[in-house]
Amino acid sequence: MFNVNDIRQDFPILSRKVNGKPLVYLDNAATSQTPQQVMDVIVDYYSNYNANIHRGVHTLSQEATDLYEQARLKIQTHFNAQFSHEIIFTAGTTHSINIVASGFTSLLKKGDEIIVSALEHHSNIVPWQMLCERTGAILKVIPMSEDGELLMDVYKELLSEKTKLVFVNHISNALGTLNPIEYIIDQAHRVGAAVLIDGAQACPHLKPDVQKLDVDFYVTSAHKICGPTGVGMLYGKEAWLNKLPPYQGGGEMIDQVTFEKTTYANLPHKFEAGTPNISGGIAFGAALDYMNGIGFDNIHAYEQDLLHYATAQLLEIEGLKIYGTSKNKTSVISFNLKGIHPYDVGTILDKLGIAVRTGHHCAQPIMDFYKIPGTVRASFAFYNTKAEIDVLVEGIKKAKMMLS
Repeated sequence: MFNVNDIRQDFPILSRKVNGKPLVYLDNAATSQTPQQVMDVIVDYYSNYNANIHRGVHTLSQEATDLYEQARLKIQTHFNAQFSHEIIFTAGTTHSINIVASGFTSLLKKGDEIIVSALEHHSNIVPWQMLCERTGAILKVIPMSEDGELLMDVYKELLSEKTKLVFVNHISNALGTLNPIEYIIDQAHRVGAAVLIDGAQACPHLKPDVQKLDVDFYVTSAHKICGPTGVGMLYGKEAWLNKLPPYQGGGEMIDQVTFEKTTYANLPHKFEAGTPNISGGIAFGAALDYMNGIGFDNIHAYEQDLLHYATAQLLEIEGLKIYGTSKNKTSVISFNLKGIHPYDVGTILDKLGIAVRTGHHCAQPIMDFYKIPGTVRASFAFYNTKAEIDVLVEGIKKAKMMLS
């Protein structure tokens, strides 16, 4: 049974106070909080297994290697990858995207076209712009509607035999929009283009099946899925990962090294140069264990209830406008109060112990579309409550009264 009060006991930080007020943490789209069960795994690693992996014959090294590779298998199972070597450990979503963007430098030529969407995080815009500068490829953009939805009719028109790559986020971090990635992937494949899906915002709320999606690349970060910062995943189909050259050179990613020539290791080590974030990788697996223990169906249903409750309560506040009103969205609400800068609202909410995000949320093109400097973003997780939403609503009313 899903019991939010029991779940909250797993997160020590939720019991602290900020500015003398009980913490109301509503910045989950930036990073989720970490349960004690995951923190314990990190402490256990450093207390009992701390050693470098894949290289030592001694017991600690072998035990650490086993734990790290077991985590890779957990991630493979969670995302239903066909092979464990299709799971590449990275430093996070941004690192994962840059690995792919760097690899395609040798595969694109002048005049090739790549497509991104108007809803992207900067991490899924800037690397592709840099790729275009290196190769002469042309960047095209799927436009968005006032509701924060991508215009699929225009997307279909953008596709052609020149299209080589399509990059879209699964869920918008700024608006919460759930994009129709199944359709996006299918249409891209019809013209022979590869597809990368940025799943950083999706993975806390649902359980992607990369084989069912038939996606070529899928990327995410552990710190948004109750795991630690500084570790993430690049999933790539085996055939694509074999085509891409290594992103960086060093130890672990080699087969043979001489001063005349170096040959590279097989997957996944080809993309994992140097000593990795070993404890982070192990904790990534533990975080998925934790969330699967709660159940993603339970998480989705509960968070949708929070979203609907919060939307109804916020719309009762006169002068409050919500940006991103897609029919399919997750538990993210971006809003502004008429005539009041979002930073000022966020500052007052912080004084009341309420953690929200303000600004353009690394999605400046979205804010330019709406002709606003930014928004206040409240993002809810499965450990939040309706009582916390009530505190948020009262805090917004107070901020409005003080700033009007």
